[in-house]
Amino acid sequence: MKETVQKYMHATRDFWHRRSKKQKISLAASLLFVLAIAGLTAFFSAGTTLVPLYSNLSPAETGTIKESLDARGIKSEITDEGKTILVPEESVDSLKVELAAEGIPKSGSIDYSFFSQNAGMGMTDNEFNVLKLEAMQTELADLIKGIEGVNDAKVMINLPEKGIFVKDSAEQASASIVLNTSPGYQFKEEQIAALYHLAAKSVPNLPTDNIVIMNQFFEYFDLKNESNSNGSSFASQHEIKQQVERDVQRQVQSMLGTLMGHDKVVVSVTADIDFTQENREENLVEPVDKENMEGIAVSAQRLTETFSGKGAGPGGTPTSGDNPDVPTYQEGAEGNGDYEKVEETINNEVNRIRKEITESPYKVRDLGIQVMVEPPTPDDPNSLPQERVDDITRILGTIVRTTIDKKTLENELTDEAIEDKVVVSVQPFNGKVTFDNKTAEKLPWWIYLVGGLLLAAIIILIILFIRQRRKDDEEEIVMEENTEQIYVPDVNKEYETEKTMKKKQLEKMAKEKPEDFAKLLRTWISED
Repeated sequence: MKETVQKYMHATRDFWHRRSKKQKISLAASLLFVLAIAGLTAFFSAGTTLVPLYSNLSPAETGTIKESLDARGIKSEITDEGKTILVPEESVDSLKVELAAEGIPKSGSIDYSFFSQNAGMGMTDNEFNVLKLEAMQTELADLIKGIEGVNDAKVMINLPEKGIFVKDSAEQASASIVLNTSPGYQFKEEQIAALYHLAAKSVPNLPTDNIVIMNQFFEYFDLKNESNSNGSSFASQHEIKQQVERDVQRQVQSMLGTLMGHDKVVVSVTADIDFTQENREENLVEPVDKENMEGIAVSAQRLTETFSGKGAGPGGTPTSGDNPDVPTYQEGAEGNGDYEKVEETINNEVNRIRKEITESPYKVRDLGIQVMVEPPTPDDPNSLPQERVDDITRILGTIVRTTIDKKTLENELTDEAIEDKVVVSVQPFNGKVTFDNKTAEKLPWWIYLVGGLLLAAIIILIILFIRQRRKDDEEEIVMEENTEQIYVPDVNKEYETEKTMKKKQLEKMAKEKPEDFAKLLRTWISED
């Protein structure tokens, strides 16, 4: 074993001495790099990998879970500002089952399971109604969260009080729903209808008209009722009015939201719609040549009559003046006369225009826009400069000017009149609806970095090893060709010489004939 080790040590030493200085540095650096990567990998792999157990927790929930994990002696770590708790990867599944069996985490929201866990006789009717309403809101919010595109939901239900008499008519309930929707997701009409019917069927005596649904960007989701367009005139006109107001509101909200931030602007629009519809028919006649007011001559007829001569003398029977029935005549009248008559008839062709006009079914007669803007610093109204407020006012004035139908106005739409229709209010918002931001779980960046470095190191080492192996093979071939065969005797084999033969004879004499050997020694000593 010792000889084998020494053999490999000699081979290694010879290999190292045959290397050039540059090759020695490269090999040493590669070896150190590999050792460093191996050490880092061992260090990180030796540590416990922590993965999220629960995310998006409240501080109370995080504290409860942390206390339970510490009591079990399980390593844990709190991240994401106290909203996420991390545990060892191999314990995640078992911990979820064990904590769920203990009712952890407790979200603080009341659902219908509360009544089965806290059934008792000491609850008053008012307490029961409050808990029932809270449970109804929680269950409805959980149902809405299951719809695609909805990340979170908050529901507020208003249930009317029941009358004490049987004859009292039951009032209708109302609901307000705020959705946290995925950015850029477009809801289909079927999904919006599903949201309305889901809420209407979950709450007793809740018609769809009493439901309001909006998202975190103040975008309303309205239910299109097909019966309105085919039903009563009032319902159809009311829907058109709401549609006009909604379109203008969304346009202003989108534009100002881009300018100030979607959570910094609230827009309200009121419109006055003229639903007067006019159907009329016009038959117009216009000349072909409007400058000379003349048409095209289709046919013409001209008649000319002339007469020239001596006139006839007076005639008749003279009578007495006593008879009034007999006409008198001019006596002694006679003379010459000329007569001329010109008659011209021209038939001109004109443009005959027949128009059937149907006026628009509605016109925007008046429009008002009210905007509330939160300054960049909510507590400091002066943080929003007056120039920005004036710009917003001018933008809204342009929208009002272009939306109102000028034909419905009795007077000209002046700048002063437009200013009366636009209101911009700068004040802080105290009623914002906030949602917990869910962060996507991902691997730490250093894992990708270490993996990339390790892969690069392995590739470099493989390349260097292949190149070095090829170079060593070439050098060995060259050395075998240039070196001569040198005979090296075997050190383990003993060869007989004259000296060794004399030594063996003396040893044999000393053993067999010690007296003769002693005499021989005395003779050699005396001679010396």
